[in-house]
Amino acid sequence: MAQLDHGLVYGGGNVGLMGVIADAVLDEGGKVFGVIPKSLKDLEVAHEGLTELHVVNSMHDRKKMMYDLSDAFVALPGGFGTLDEFCEILTWSQLGYHHKPISFLNTEGYFDRLLQHFQYSVDEGFVDQDLLDGILIHNTVDGLLQNLKS
Repeated sequence: MAQLDHGLVYGGGNVGLMGVIADAVLDEGGKVFGVIPKSLKDLEVAHEGLTELHVVNSMHDRKKMMYDLSDAFVALPGGFGTLDEFCEILTWSQLGYHHKPISFLNTEGYFDRLLQHFQYSVDEGFVDQDLLDGILIHNTVDGLLQNLKS
């Protein structure tokens, strides 16, 4: 990301996969912007070495600020927080609130079952195929970064 001059916007933590990615981007001279609710910062999980760390009042404020700071969205393998953020951004796209790129990094097929469910939602008439077709799916980091570059 740093080599392509892409900044990273994420939840601002210093643990887990995103903490490792934030450190890697910083180590390569990239910019990293974290957005963390005060309640999580108070639990001492905030990454204090970021380019900018924004402390907000709520999870909703966090998602809104992350949206405002971002030009594109990428879901990496993760848990319910990842799915919550991804689905909200996808819903905002469905409602026409934004037209920013939305991607999955589908490492080792991690999101295959979720994507099958999305297709099932289309097949059952709950979701338009165009929305599903607009999600960019990458199996490798290089493919994802090249797509973001273009």
